[in-house]
Amino acid sequence: MDKRFEEMLLNYAVEKDAGARRAIEAQLWREFGAVKTVFVMDLSGFSLLTQKYGIVHYLSMVRRMQLIAQPLIEKAGGRVVKFEADNCFAMFDDPLSAVQTAITLNQAFDEINVYTAEQFDIRVAIGIDHGDVLLIGGPDYFGDSVNTASKLGEDKARPGEILITERAREQLPSSAGLQAEPIQLEISGIIIPAVSIRY
Repeated sequence: MDKRFEEMLLNYAVEKDAGARRAIEAQLWREFGAVKTVFVMDLSGFSLLTQKYGIVHYLSMVRRMQLIAQPLIEKAGGRVVKFEADNCFAMFDDPLSAVQTAITLNQAFDEINVYTAEQFDIRVAIGIDHGDVLLIGGPDYFGDSVNTASKLGEDKARPGEILITERAREQLPSSAGLQAEPIQLEISGIIIPAVSIRY
């Protein structure tokens, strides 16, 4: 974590004046905030595969996922923020790049799955959102769009599915020609308008 960010965050926590806290928060967003497209990919079936074949089996799949995902994300102009357990957290400058990369990744995994036994097949679920994020240095980022993309990718999307929030979909150019099925998702009691990308 950036030392200046941490110092301002601690000052925010001990500041008793609400106006001063708002000023600190505004300064944090000015210095560390950015508008990004958040991309969260989850390797499907962790619990079941680990239970059935053991953790070494699953870790080998996680590593293969990482080796395939990172170069494809970077080639599309994205940045891998971190790999955490069986998840990939990345960000892009725009939703179209994120969606196109999600499609490319699903197709790449489908292609390599032809060469492996079924228990080694890589299937992923992907969530995408667009909005304000705090880039605090080190391998992490924070914001509502990070939380929402995580919920979509980790909790709601099925294997092979790409879920994108409506606010991210609105940023897609109509010329992209992407087909999407509108859906309503409830996450922690909040309704999130989203679409499932068809490819």
